[in-house]
Amino acid sequence: MAASMANAPQKGSPEDAQRHAVETSALAAADLAAAMPRLVLEARRIAMSVQHGLHGRRRAGTGENFWQYRRFVDGEPANRVDWRRSARDDHLYVREREWEASHTVWIWPDLSASMDYASRGQAPKRERALVVAFALAELLVKGGERVGIPELMRPSANRRIVERMAEAVVLAPRLPTSLPPEFGPSPLSEIVLLSDFWSPAEEISERLHMLAASGAHGHLVQIVDPTEETFPFSGRIEFREPEGGARLTVGRAESWRADYDLKLVEHRTRIRAAAERLGWSFAIHRTDRPASEMLLALHQRMSVGGGPSAMPKGGGHAYVSGGPA
Repeated sequence: MAASMANAPQKGSPEDAQRHAVETSALAAADLAAAMPRLVLEARRIAMSVQHGLHGRRRAGTGENFWQYRRFVDGEPANRVDWRRSARDDHLYVREREWEASHTVWIWPDLSASMDYASRGQAPKRERALVVAFALAELLVKGGERVGIPELMRPSANRRIVERMAEAVVLAPRLPTSLPPEFGPSPLSEIVLLSDFWSPAEEISERLHMLAASGAHGHLVQIVDPTEETFPFSGRIEFREPEGGARLTVGRAESWRADYDLKLVEHRTRIRAAAERLGWSFAIHRTDRPASEMLLALHQRMSVGGGPSAMPKGGGHAYVSGGPA
């Protein structure tokens, strides 16, 4: 929400803020569980709609001529089984090139309280993040990739990857917070972060550096509601900070618009710069645009290497400039 960027003083005790956070998280978990079947179906539909226009991912690297075997995992396509190797004992084996065995895509959807915001007629940012995450995973697994969710699900190439991800989210002891967790991705991993990225830019930059320390490459997708870009508010408005419960009432909200736009430009510029210093990509997706547009742009960006130069320019759904879309 637009108000999440304002540094409003909190009202009430720290205990009140903690209680608010716990109650909000519990309600969000219940809402997600109820919405999950619909989100899974939507993700599969979107993945199918864009699949025909996609080409396989080009992944250059060492070890393309070196093979190794691993155990067949239940749920994988049967055509991946190496029957000659499997005939030697009682187990099924899959033969992989070195780069195939090493590559994993970690997809992290921000499910914190700020992602629950939705203006009238729009989907909540949280739901859009999950739909894009599920649909991207579907495409990647069909292309032979393994997909995992940091701290929630180990990498898998299972054909039912969408259902597995949905189950991992629903059964999580707590929903992912505003920043991705600290974990150790392998050097050949890719990381996709789907968030509104309203956390302080310094905290985001620090976490990106930690994730990139191993050599992993990444992609940031900022998911925003249209009102968070246009700030259409006027008159007397109460803004509420969704994660701490703080409230700020202003008499003429329209007088804040110019300052808000400047803050938004500054915030995005700092995040984009932090990503580009690491060779990571940064894009913006508004919830009033089709999820399929972001899915196609993101998959294409990953296919060509994903650096800043590979980012689409304009197009209504993904932007490289730090300013409002």
